[in-house]
Amino acid sequence: MALQPEGTPCWADALFTDVEGAKAFYGGVLGWTFDESSSEYGNYTQAYADGKAVAAVVPPRPGQEGRSQWCLYLASPDASATAGRIREHGGEILLEPMRIGDLGTMCLAREPSGAVFGVWQGGAHEGFEATAVPGAYCWAEVFTREPEKADAFLTSVFGYRAQRLEDEGADFAMFSVGDDTVLGRMRMTDDFAPEVPSYVNVYFTVPDCDDAVAAATRLGGVLRFGPMDSPFGRFAALSDPQGADFSVIDITTTKGEMPRTTDVS
Repeated sequence: MALQPEGTPCWADALFTDVEGAKAFYGGVLGWTFDESSSEYGNYTQAYADGKAVAAVVPPRPGQEGRSQWCLYLASPDASATAGRIREHGGEILLEPMRIGDLGTMCLAREPSGAVFGVWQGGAHEGFEATAVPGAYCWAEVFTREPEKADAFLTSVFGYRAQRLEDEGADFAMFSVGDDTVLGRMRMTDDFAPEVPSYVNVYFTVPDCDDAVAAATRLGGVLRFGPMDSPFGRFAALSDPQGADFSVIDITTTKGEMPRTTDVS
């Protein structure tokens, strides 16, 4: 699998105080299986869908405890150069570029409106081994109350082409690398509690959205929104038992016409 173009989502992981609980939940909802934890890398545990690496769960290091949250990593050919652009355009580096053996180089950052994300310069580990198949990553959106800051940052740092959805009911933008739309951005509405910060919402593919929601709630998850039909698929927003937000989507069940978009200059 070739390294992804810069700015393309390439990996996702999350810290869980109860890793075994996370494995049981996501195994039951997404059908994941897991490899043995790697003590060399902080008990980092990869998750697999049909034998392909699709994400990872990991216990927090001392001082990292808190609410769990999925972290999306964007591909970079040079993590240090990307970190420099992040600073230049008003972002904050939370973890300086750090080489992880021969696997690659990572850093963690916060964009100016507050959403945390990762940067991954692939080595032996290039990232997702599968996407948009049952159990695998499919899509992600930045939820923010300050879309102007987020949009300017993302296009400047990663060179995205930005398009805005022609919908009076939602402030939604999409970002593309070449011809591939890789990321969305949604303005947070008053439906979100004031204390909820900007964040990146990750979507995982499921064969049946309603079945996935039923499994998630049965296993202690909370349904936040949906299920809802859309031209992109039937989807729902959830929180897992440890508080990590994520969405599930059945991309084979679509309804309605694709929305019109306009380029953002």
